[in-house]
Amino acid sequence: MTTTFTTTTYASQGMHRRRHRPCRSLVPFLVPLVIWGGGAGVLALWWSDTNAVVGPAGWLTGAGRITGLLAGYACAVLLALMARMPLLDHTIGTDRLARWHAWGGRCTVSLALAHTLLIIWGYSLTSHTNVVTQTSTLVLHYPDLLKGTAGFLLFVATGILSARTARRRMSYEAWHYLHFATYLAVFLTFGHQLSNGADFVGNRLAQAAWYTLFLGVAALVAWYRFVVPVRRGLRHRLRVAAVRPEAPGVVSVHLTGQHLDELGGEPGQFLRWRFLTRGSCWTANPYSLSAPARPGHLRITVKTAGGHSAALARLKPGTRVWAEGPYGSFTANRRTSPKVLLLAGGVGITPLRALFETLPGQVTLVYRARHAADLALRGELDAIAARRGDTVHYIVDEPAGHSSPLTAGALSTLVPDLAAHDVYLCGPPGMTRTAIGALRGAGVPARRIHHESFAF
Repeated sequence: MTTTFTTTTYASQGMHRRRHRPCRSLVPFLVPLVIWGGGAGVLALWWSDTNAVVGPAGWLTGAGRITGLLAGYACAVLLALMARMPLLDHTIGTDRLARWHAWGGRCTVSLALAHTLLIIWGYSLTSHTNVVTQTSTLVLHYPDLLKGTAGFLLFVATGILSARTARRRMSYEAWHYLHFATYLAVFLTFGHQLSNGADFVGNRLAQAAWYTLFLGVAALVAWYRFVVPVRRGLRHRLRVAAVRPEAPGVVSVHLTGQHLDELGGEPGQFLRWRFLTRGSCWTANPYSLSAPARPGHLRITVKTAGGHSAALARLKPGTRVWAEGPYGSFTANRRTSPKVLLLAGGVGITPLRALFETLPGQVTLVYRARHAADLALRGELDAIAARRGDTVHYIVDEPAGHSSPLTAGALSTLVPDLAAHDVYLCGPPGMTRTAIGALRGAGVPARRIHHESFAF
């Protein structure tokens, strides 16, 4: 049962409202077209190099060539999607890119597995040998196939361990490092494509195109995932200024540094933070800015949910910090209506608190928590609401009182004309799913429901 704990409404005090101009980008529509266009080009490569397909062996080998080409191309696409290019990250959104990456990863493993089985079967029919003998011949005697086999096994292992059932038992840190194995897998499998692939042997143009594709993606990954973070760490010299409790198990980490205006972080975005202390320096975890960036000052607010987040409460002033980002498209650029609802659950208030302070127009905040003591940053939210002349609703499970469930009817009662609002939503996965259903039931179009998930 949920309870309306308190509602604070402030009359307008003449705050200047900027007229919103929606910023739409073609990038989210063009990127899938480019990806599918590249896949069509890969199929065209096979078609142009194939005169005829004869008999079962020919069909199996041809299918193996196609799945192998597509698997290799998909590897390049997967790495490019997660290279953390600002153009993609700020327009498509980190969580959507991660979903594309996860779906593409499953397809890639499936294609690689199909390629392996089809090639072995097709070659065994051609050479009139059994599959065990043919497998041994391919792995031990074909150029680069021993390395390719090791890379394939790494891909399969990563795919199994990334499955949802296994991932739930894994820490973010372990999952993060596991994915570095995919770089090694791509490196190990790359050589055998050019050494053994019938579409590449003797085809200089195809080889040049393949090298260009993979070297280009490698350059993007090296630049955005390694060079840029190191360069920014050296330039901004971030340090912990203070750690302050906000609610049970929730702390704010205040940071200072140099040239922070160059980071360009917008309200609603997050960075990946690497705190240079024992046990934390090897992991970069995503945390949202919980206040607009100021000259020389940044702030994140974190709830204890694992070893890394728990360690933040023990940080000492002066601790060095490296920050990668900013990332995400959970910003004012998504807005399409002059009316906005910010719907937060628990520590999901952090990006919404920054948006509440900065979004122009009529903004309503609904903040849900289990207990009144869990309402982090409440004093700041009240001050922002008073300054803006807007409304904030606090809803808690306890103490018991008037029920206010997360339903279409309850939200419509709290927020009149809900269907005309843009909604920014951030909270635990279960709450997010329930809220999306309630908002759709209240008539809010899907294009106006904006949320990003940082779950791995």
